[in-house]
Amino acid sequence: MPSKPDFKDALVFTGGGTGGHFFPAVALAEGARKRWPDRPIVFVGATRGIEAKRLPESGWPHLLLDVEGFLGRSPLAVFRSMRKLWSARRALIKLWKQQRPAAVIATGGYGSGPAVLAAKRLGIPYFLHESNAQPGLLVKRVATGARRIWCGMEAVKDRLPGASCLLVGTPVREAFLRPFKPMEHLEAPYRVIVLGGSGGARALNEAVMELAPRLLDRFPEWDILHQTGTRDFQDLSQRSRHARHQLQAFLENVDGDMEAASLVVSRSGASTCAELKVCGRPAILVPMPGSAGDHQTMNALAMVSEGHAIHVPQNGQLVEALEREMARLMGDATARGVFAAPERNQAVERCLADLT
Repeated sequence: MPSKPDFKDALVFTGGGTGGHFFPAVALAEGARKRWPDRPIVFVGATRGIEAKRLPESGWPHLLLDVEGFLGRSPLAVFRSMRKLWSARRALIKLWKQQRPAAVIATGGYGSGPAVLAAKRLGIPYFLHESNAQPGLLVKRVATGARRIWCGMEAVKDRLPGASCLLVGTPVREAFLRPFKPMEHLEAPYRVIVLGGSGGARALNEAVMELAPRLLDRFPEWDILHQTGTRDFQDLSQRSRHARHQLQAFLENVDGDMEAASLVVSRSGASTCAELKVCGRPAILVPMPGSAGDHQTMNALAMVSEGHAIHVPQNGQLVEALEREMARLMGDATARGVFAAPERNQAVERCLADLT
């Protein structure tokens, strides 16, 4: 595909770095393509992160820029990241003066920075979706200039004073916009799926590797499907493990895997939380420590308050606490059944209504 797709009159979707930013952008783009089949759609992302792999496979026209994140980096690395951000912004400004998009729709992550800042500079309408309870740095910086900020959680609205906020939930991919089998219809062998996010989660991976043999010996009607992330897959797959403990680097059909699960153990990224609500599956959430603004902990606590999940913090007692909660739910169908029923997700329709 061309390195610089045609942006004229296009809807530009931008968001990436992690699946939590990228997949909502895909969900919105899928909805836009259905609603306006003749409207050009182009993605903008980074040469790093999940979009660098997924976009070339997807068929979506796209432009990948050499930008990188800021969080938790040395002052020299932050300076280098700033230079790349402003260089990519300048390149888009130059391009969009000739090929002006109709609007820019951003779902967060460092890959969305150049497109949003270029749109702001050129007066191109831009819309932001903030999935998390704590808004990211980019959203805070450009919030007041956005035509609308679509909020995934109620808590974020109070953290963006002066912005035009609308609570919509978090968009989920098209595969999740369907009825899911009721949990009470699932039969043995029952399944736990473990989701560490698109990049994996080392502490969660290690905890599950340790506790899995004990739990699977104790509960012979259960198995575990464990998404490790690409980084940890090779190492973990070479270790000894229980015969009913299956490892995969990435779950390509996560909607089907969630539907088959009687219990989900996961990080608490906003996209995963939204998908869990749609599926109506009980979850044990282990937030990633050090997430920007501690948003994963806020997401997990919101899920707990809504009756969708249990929160287990990642600390020195992770293995013991996780094993205790998993055993309680694996051994008690009534306990699993008290979690909230599936919720219909209408976030895509609510967001796209603002673009008409």
